[in-house]
Amino acid sequence: MKRLICISLAALTGSVFAAEATPNLPSSAVVQRVLFANPGIQAASSQVQVEEANKVKLEAGSYEWSVRLGSQQRKSYPGASPDQRFNEWNAALERPLRLPGKASLDAELGAAGVALAETARGDVRHETSRSLLSMWFAWLRETVSARQWTEHVELLSQQTRAIQRRQQLGDAARLEAVQAEGALAQAQAQLVQVQVREQTAAEALRRRFPGLPMEMQTRIAEPVTVTGTQNEWVDVILEHSHELLLARGITQRAQLSASRSGRDRMPDPTVGIHVSSERGGEDRIVGAYISIPLPGTARRASSDAALAQADVAAREEIAVAQKVSSEAAILYQSAVAAFSTWQAGRESAERLTQAANMSARAYQLGEGSLNDLLTARRLANEASLSARLLQLDALALRYRLLLDAHRLWDFDEEPTQISQRN
Repeated sequence: MKRLICISLAALTGSVFAAEATPNLPSSAVVQRVLFANPGIQAASSQVQVEEANKVKLEAGSYEWSVRLGSQQRKSYPGASPDQRFNEWNAALERPLRLPGKASLDAELGAAGVALAETARGDVRHETSRSLLSMWFAWLRETVSARQWTEHVELLSQQTRAIQRRQQLGDAARLEAVQAEGALAQAQAQLVQVQVREQTAAEALRRRFPGLPMEMQTRIAEPVTVTGTQNEWVDVILEHSHELLLARGITQRAQLSASRSGRDRMPDPTVGIHVSSERGGEDRIVGAYISIPLPGTARRASSDAALAQADVAAREEIAVAQKVSSEAAILYQSAVAAFSTWQAGRESAERLTQAANMSARAYQLGEGSLNDLLTARRLANEASLSARLLQLDALALRYRLLLDAHRLWDFDEEPTQISQRN
């Protein structure tokens, strides 16, 4: 029955979330190649190798054989006999013994270190993906802004040439030509500023992620609404959050360390055998011995500190879970609101553009002033630019939601059963 319930829930979840295309983004193959060539991700991969070697070290332990050799000269002074001298030597072979239970904990600590390094590598990869997505859309915003201002400049250029021609024919005042030229110069200055920002954003993206193709986006896709409830998205993001998995792994390792430190309150004994030759070989000695350190305050304090550190890690894990949950809820709300905001912005831009066209027609018929037309053009341009940027914001937030839910650029594990349906 439990299995049937789980299958039913998985099917229901799969119907709420389904795979989708990703317009205005680089291909997954290109992104994967760029990410795996990133030095930060490569460094995290090397750290996994470090932890694998440390795992072998912990499993082996520092329990090595030791050899002790000694030599001495004995002088004897018997009362009725001449003094005697004897060359003597001794040798010992000893090794600490790991008490029962410690070896398994050391192996678990080593495995926990490897798992933690792998999770950290996934976290670095995810954070790098976030940076790539953020910088990619920063470049797209400047590209769209430059395109919008270019269109506006072209429109004002046509208008200025028409007014200049009318002035030459005596059908327009000099003031109108000056106003048109001033509006054109102002728009051209804005265009230059936007083009500089576009070049800066492109260069930053190119430097941070070498090999990423900077293909001009001829068309920006229309966003689609986010489906699924907030709780569903938050649960999925929590399930796959590398930050939370990392905090959980730190807690588990701290608990293992506390258990291991508790075992160390009972010191490991050292056992050995020794042989010696005394009185020039007249006496031969063979024996065995055991050495046990007497535990003191330092071992007890070390164990208490490890327990306290495990408690710290557990509380920090709770804090990270709250943080990730809060950020996921805010991201979901932002993505949902961005779609509605874009729709309102698009409608506003359409109305203001229509008003600007009507003002242009009225001016041509001599029923309106140039100042009214320039104001209408400026408002329409601002509204169109705002609508395009809101469109990009809606796309970016939705892709960020998919990225955090591991439905976008998920290169470190198999795709989940959760994805978004449109």
